[in-house]
Amino acid sequence: VEEILKLAPEQFEITIFGSEPHPNYNRILLSSVLAGDADINDIVLNDWDWYKQNGITLHTGQTVTKIDTEKRQVVTDGGIVESYDELILATGSLPFMLPLPGAEKEGVIAFRDIKDCETMIEASKKYKKAIVIGGGLLGLEAARGLLNLNMEASVVHIFDNLMERQLDPVASKLLQRELEGQGMRFLMEKQSEEILGDGRVTGLRFKDGTVEEADLIVMAVGIKPNVALAKENGIEVNRGIVVNDYLQTSVPNVYAVGECAEHRGMVYGLVAPLFEQGQVLAKHVCGVETAPYEGSIVYTKLKVSGVDVFSAGEFMDSPDTRAIRVHDEFAGIYKKILVRDNKIVGSVLFGDTSDSTRILQMMRNETDVMEIKRVSILENPGSAGAESGAAAVAAMSDDEIICGCNGVSKGTIVQAIQQKGLCSVEEIKGCTGASRSCGGCKPLVGQVLEHVLGDKVQAGGQKEPICSCTSLSREEVLEEMKEKHLTTVKEVMYVLGWKEEEGCSKCRPALNYYLNMLWPEEHEDERESRFVNERMHGNIQKDGTYSVVPRMYGGVTSPAELKRIAEVAEKYQVPLVKVTGGQRLDLLGVKKEDLPKVWAELDMPSGFAYGKAIRTVKTCVGSDFCRFGTQNSIQMGIDIEKKFERLNTPAKIKMAVSGCPRNCAESGIKDVGVVGIDGGWELYVGGNGGVHLRGGDLLCKVKTEAEVMEWTGAFLQYYRENANYGERTSYWVERVGLDAIREVLEDPETRRELNERMDVALSVLKDPWKEIIENEEARTIFEELPVLS
Repeated sequence: VEEILKLAPEQFEITIFGSEPHPNYNRILLSSVLAGDADINDIVLNDWDWYKQNGITLHTGQTVTKIDTEKRQVVTDGGIVESYDELILATGSLPFMLPLPGAEKEGVIAFRDIKDCETMIEASKKYKKAIVIGGGLLGLEAARGLLNLNMEASVVHIFDNLMERQLDPVASKLLQRELEGQGMRFLMEKQSEEILGDGRVTGLRFKDGTVEEADLIVMAVGIKPNVALAKENGIEVNRGIVVNDYLQTSVPNVYAVGECAEHRGMVYGLVAPLFEQGQVLAKHVCGVETAPYEGSIVYTKLKVSGVDVFSAGEFMDSPDTRAIRVHDEFAGIYKKILVRDNKIVGSVLFGDTSDSTRILQMMRNETDVMEIKRVSILENPGSAGAESGAAAVAAMSDDEIICGCNGVSKGTIVQAIQQKGLCSVEEIKGCTGASRSCGGCKPLVGQVLEHVLGDKVQAGGQKEPICSCTSLSREEVLEEMKEKHLTTVKEVMYVLGWKEEEGCSKCRPALNYYLNMLWPEEHEDERESRFVNERMHGNIQKDGTYSVVPRMYGGVTSPAELKRIAEVAEKYQVPLVKVTGGQRLDLLGVKKEDLPKVWAELDMPSGFAYGKAIRTVKTCVGSDFCRFGTQNSIQMGIDIEKKFERLNTPAKIKMAVSGCPRNCAESGIKDVGVVGIDGGWELYVGGNGGVHLRGGDLLCKVKTEAEVMEWTGAFLQYYRENANYGERTSYWVERVGLDAIREVLEDPETRRELNERMDVALSVLKDPWKEIIENEEARTIFEELPVLS
């Protein structure tokens, strides 16, 4: 439809039917929704307004049940009858459910849509043991999401290698080892026989007689083309809906595209071929001359639970292929390309996929590898002895594909930049679709932007507007705020010419944060510009109740505090009290109107579990009790938490202090991690234990507790002043580079200045729970009707 709108926006009246109650969204990012890193609005590709703006009639929650090919009409289960001149079937795939005894039990689901995500999230609140059947990409993503929901996740796979359709045994074992390190459990070469339980699932029995307990079973064993509608209405069907090179079915004026279509005996379950089909089909129905669709090279480039993986074409060695391999076990990198008749016929990359675009293009062009220094084929463009990233982009031909998911070439991006004045990756995404799906090509899109615009764009091509309300980047907005001394969100929008007078949910919180950061003593925090959790100072739950997490410095509490928490939980009938991952107690299910009274009776400071702020400092028992402890981690954690509590930051900050390198407090995957060593401390930064799994980088080694505080304060303030709003330290450290950060912070005078600005920011902060308890007017917001957003 997007291609049709580009070619002939006025040619058709377009009507779209969808069974789900949502506009189209990115299924690739469902794992992010499951893990809590995104919600439905973040993964929507075309919102409701887009359909209106393009004159498209969208019927959601309507399933087409009949096609009258003689009258050229479709009928839905909701009673809608619609005539057509041209009909496109894009019914996609259905998850394959194993026909096991007990598969109908409650707690047995697939992982295919938003409803499945919601079911898993709800189950995680009551249950702990999950089994995922299927060790392919979807199964691993489901398991990673369940781990993030604090469930135990076991993956059952019938084969001895994970992702056996994309990876060779070496890459598969590397992936398994990495995922086991993340807490995933694997039951390999296991054949499921029966799902156990009465009403709800309780376990899974295998054909070897063993049983595995489970409260939730997710089937991710594959997909099958959704062909029922076509089959019932006389359209030729084999595995999929049979189409020719112009995506025409056996019935005139009826086409099929995507995962439901079978072309030359092939059914594609990956994104890139579907876009290639869509481009040919759009030109055909618009009467534009086009080459036929002749099939696609099957390839996958993705992140599997934080690990970069690429697979294209053939990946298993055979007697008539030869291989070029690079295997660095220390760096966790494995690369292989397969060559037949001097041409690349397949590749597997694990841990570093920066070569993927170049290799894929060589496969398409059938490049003779004998004419190339063969080891250089697998050299990173940015590594020694290879071209720089910029030089590699400059050397690309215009027809080379930059975004494989959406089939966007370098030439298309260059033309869009030059003709439409695009100056950011976000604008390129909106105009061409490049980086719109999995986002893996975003750095490459940025390099093309930098190559075209040179000095007019910031390094890396990341000059992106902070939202669609303005063309100004974060840096430009901050510069204007400083130069014009703007101190309110309204003032910024008016003076800087915002397109939307009231702004949007993306820019208002960002502007409010930047003003707080720049003018901590002048700017009055604007509650209406904060997200609902920060406005209410508690995490809103699915049923509209709230979560209350009191502060427990370093995870340490007292009998008196525990008694108060228990009494409050009993008095206000709190349905669930849970220990969080950050060593604190969470009171879940508090009614909105009870929040101020709960806070007052707890008489404990807010743990800021709801805000873009310092969340918690996790600690191990350290040298006070542990026989391995080298430093007093508890006291250090308490000191850090008391110093920086309530500090507003671009994104949430999780911290930890470990008393020795055994790292019981998981300091290595925190935004800031402190590890005690003999005679001092190590500081790690930029770690992340979520979907974007990242180990922290060693920032420095220091000898004293005072130095730990000094470096921590300087790092946090430098991050506050330079990161984009909403950007976690893991992304920021990767974007800016650890060396660049360290170079700034190694200057003692710079550290002193950063800590001085930090002290000013901390001096004006108040505990929000206490402030609301003492301010009668502020309490009125808890008496209003709840608004979910």
